[in-house]
Amino acid sequence: MEWITSADRYVFGQGTHYEIYKKLGAHLIYDEKDEEKTTVHFAVWAPHAVKVSVVGSFNNWDLNANIMTPLETSGIWETYVKGAKQWDMYKFAITTKYGEVLYKADPYAFHAETRPGTASKICDIDGFTWNDSEWIKETEKHDSETRPMSIYECHLGSWQKDFSLNEDGFYDYRILAEKLASYVKEMGYTHVELMGILEHPYDGSWGYQVTGYYAPTSRYGSPEDFMFLVDFLHRKGIGVILDWVPAHFPKDAHGLANFDGEPLYEYADTRKGEHPDWGTKVFDYNKNEVKNFLIANALFWVEKYHIDALRVDAVASMLYLDYGRSNGNWVPNKYGGNENLEAIEFFKHINSIMSRRAPRAFLIAEESTAWPKVTCRPEDDGLGFKYKWNMGWMNDFLDYMRSDPYFRKGAHNKITFSLTYAFSERYILVLSHDEVVHLKCSMLEKMPGYEVDKHANLRAAYTFMMGHPGKKLLFMGQDFAQKTEWNEKTSLQWELLNDPLHLRMQKHVKDLLTLYKKTKELYAYDNDWRSFEWINCDDADRSIFSFVRKNPRDYKDCLIFVCNFTPIDRPDYCVGVPVEGTYKMILTSYVDINDVTKTVRKKSYKSLKEPADNRPYRVNVPLRAYESFILKLQ
Repeated sequence: MEWITSADRYVFGQGTHYEIYKKLGAHLIYDEKDEEKTTVHFAVWAPHAVKVSVVGSFNNWDLNANIMTPLETSGIWETYVKGAKQWDMYKFAITTKYGEVLYKADPYAFHAETRPGTASKICDIDGFTWNDSEWIKETEKHDSETRPMSIYECHLGSWQKDFSLNEDGFYDYRILAEKLASYVKEMGYTHVELMGILEHPYDGSWGYQVTGYYAPTSRYGSPEDFMFLVDFLHRKGIGVILDWVPAHFPKDAHGLANFDGEPLYEYADTRKGEHPDWGTKVFDYNKNEVKNFLIANALFWVEKYHIDALRVDAVASMLYLDYGRSNGNWVPNKYGGNENLEAIEFFKHINSIMSRRAPRAFLIAEESTAWPKVTCRPEDDGLGFKYKWNMGWMNDFLDYMRSDPYFRKGAHNKITFSLTYAFSERYILVLSHDEVVHLKCSMLEKMPGYEVDKHANLRAAYTFMMGHPGKKLLFMGQDFAQKTEWNEKTSLQWELLNDPLHLRMQKHVKDLLTLYKKTKELYAYDNDWRSFEWINCDDADRSIFSFVRKNPRDYKDCLIFVCNFTPIDRPDYCVGVPVEGTYKMILTSYVDINDVTKTVRKKSYKSLKEPADNRPYRVNVPLRAYESFILKLQ
């Protein structure tokens, strides 16, 4: 049989073979009469190679046992190997024009040897029975923009550990499925975002230096085990987002770097092809076959693993030719600018094809600059992403929160500024893993004051975050106020939940997430400027902020947020409200420091026909130190 047709080769060369992973790589062919007898078709793209063979456990790694045949001028080499079977290890032995033999892992492998091993493994991923049809139908039916999205960012290897299982303490995907789903469901998150799933050799890279783009990491089990995890989460009503890294890849000898003896997946010019900050290679977005590798990979995770979204790492590094590079060490585009025109076209292409082939899924940009129209349609000269991480809000918000309350009045605009651009893109508010590593301190330790003050500050901060327009993301451990920075080698400090203060923090976040999910005014209109109104954004001297979240059409069921970021009680505080009525306090960050387990009684307040904050009515409600509360119109 002809496995790779001339049509396959042509479309691959055009960069539009969106299922190229079904042709390249290793694919099992079962004997119809005896499934124990198998043949494997191997194919690899290596256009600069002089000779290619496949070596593995099935041929004792013999260079000459299974020599591959080049397919005309496509740069593709192929061969059939009888007797090779599921789980056999293999590599491609590539002889360069300089006579060197390179032993490369398969770029399209579905499974890989667990580090420190570097071989690929033959793996059939077509046999899993999915049971998440209800979830798929639901996500096809509703636009995520109008649905709640509160994301739990999670690194599976350090979420929880059990060193009785293995030397790394890793749980497998199937055990993690039940444990993670139970926690996420109980807390009220809607999605998990999984770090480090694509195969990578170095734990300390957290999965951001990928060598196996088509293989879920074998640290926690097989591809089928990972399918089980996704399927289980979906059946529990939890969406799954993967971190995806099309910006760069490591220089490991078995990986993509200089794959066939010359730059192939990367730009040849090191001024474009290497990241000086990270010591990695940059994908060549000018090559159709490279773009095809990446675009097909994004679709692969959605179509074969039912992933709901991909969070695209380091988008800014792809968009700017001078990113991380000094003057004279970068190459301008043909117009003399610093925009990478090829990467721009790549983003428009991938987002366009995703919206057509898999409209229920989408891409999220981790983009840290003011690049315009990141979430606008390609037809409107946008990049086409569904959402963008709001890095500007995150930096300003954390700068404000880590400052001493006495000086917060001088940084008042750090809180208000984000509302000047909050509706220019579709944003996700993020407090991610990047903010709790490299001596940046944990979220709790960023806060000023004594221990009780730190907790009070953080509870108030989370309340403000939940009221700010945009979808939400918290990194694991932040919801119970982990004390130490995140370390991928150790488990989260779950023992802190024996401390009433940390338990109260977890309950407060759970209450916020529960309120968020059931309150349409907090999520359904994130991209409509009419859904947010400042009540008072000028109270800098007292460091108090008040605002309304509402249906864009009226004030029915509107929510009033009041946030006090100083340790001063305001027993005579009043807040202006837009309409007459009774306002019930539905949530407060305040806890009694003498008994943090005690639930604060929530009260109702009748509006008075007296103006305040340029509003026709007011509500008189005591405001305690470091308290953020939410009132709802009854």
